[in-house]
Amino acid sequence: MNFSTDSSSLSSAMLTIRNARIVTADRMFSGSMLFSHGKISELADGAAGLAGEDWQGDYLLPGLVEVHTDNMEKHLMPRPKVHWPVMPAILAHDAQIAASGITTVLDAIAVGDIDPDSVRMQTLKPCVEGLRLAQQAGLLRAEHFLHMRLELAEPDLLHLFSPFLQDDRLKLVSLMDHTPGQRQWTDLTHYRTYVTGKRGWSEQKVDKMLGILLERQQRHVAENRQLVIQRCQQHAHPIPLASHDDTTAEHVHEGVADGVSISEFPTSLLAAQMARQQGLAIVMGAPNRVRGGSHSGNVSAGELARHDLLDILSSDYVPASLLQAAFMLQEDGYDLPKAIATVSRAPARALGLHDRGEIAVGLKADFIRVRMLDNLPVVIAAWRDGRQIA
Repeated sequence: MNFSTDSSSLSSAMLTIRNARIVTADRMFSGSMLFSHGKISELADGAAGLAGEDWQGDYLLPGLVEVHTDNMEKHLMPRPKVHWPVMPAILAHDAQIAASGITTVLDAIAVGDIDPDSVRMQTLKPCVEGLRLAQQAGLLRAEHFLHMRLELAEPDLLHLFSPFLQDDRLKLVSLMDHTPGQRQWTDLTHYRTYVTGKRGWSEQKVDKMLGILLERQQRHVAENRQLVIQRCQQHAHPIPLASHDDTTAEHVHEGVADGVSISEFPTSLLAAQMARQQGLAIVMGAPNRVRGGSHSGNVSAGELARHDLLDILSSDYVPASLLQAAFMLQEDGYDLPKAIATVSRAPARALGLHDRGEIAVGLKADFIRVRMLDNLPVVIAAWRDGRQIA
């Protein structure tokens, strides 16, 4: 099946959906929707559109917009030290993304890593090129863009990153410093648990790497940060910048001074409060909300939501968590339109994608059918540009 959405493939795509619980940017109502030629063309309350497909009260929601997922890495290395071919990994990742209701995804591609032997260092170029080839072949269900995650302590960062600056798929650059002892890894106990578990490091290797990583940070982070910001701001179409794991007020102020517009995964209530004061869009992890806390021991997404300090959810490493976490935000004081906006409208607007992200006449017909199983939202089907992709 070809999932491309060129104009010829959309010419005959027309459907009326009725008896759906439709969630728009500001309300929920029972009604019908007509889409044609890849766009939403009509919305109506009540029993209008009786000739359409009966959704029997299922939710009609906008296709989800994912700003940061490294889910593809799990398909590239399904088990420790097991390397999977790139193209099958991309296609499996894409299928999982679509089945989770995500119609627009920013694949978070790491540039540099704290571990020079990691899968990230070996698959950077093959993954970017593989995504392009799969897109050109019409094999991708979701629409894929690039989110380049720049590890600022990487000695070769500028050389690795520069080839992607002119890629028209590049929609976001995040500035990361995962050096242990600060930001995400303020608590070294959590850091040791993570790297000995996920990366299989011995305690001896952890001790050795701590010194190496601190030395790399001191040598490279400041200069790399300055050069990256200059190149992004001098781009013909300035690329949105995100800070990562802000912990202190100083981290937020540094980001604002550098032109950052998004604060990804602040680790403390103080940092989130400062991000709000500075007008940054605040991203938190959907797995954090589903689990009820951070795996790194940092502030919970639920706590930030209860303080109205959460704008965008990201599935991070569990695609299916995105929709589940959005519905759970209703427990934190969000009504359903506001909750759904955290996984659709808000991320789309933060990225400058104004043609999608909500159920509204004239926008792309990116939408999903969702049925409740007790309190769990289940994606029944997904459409992108009016074509069913899952």
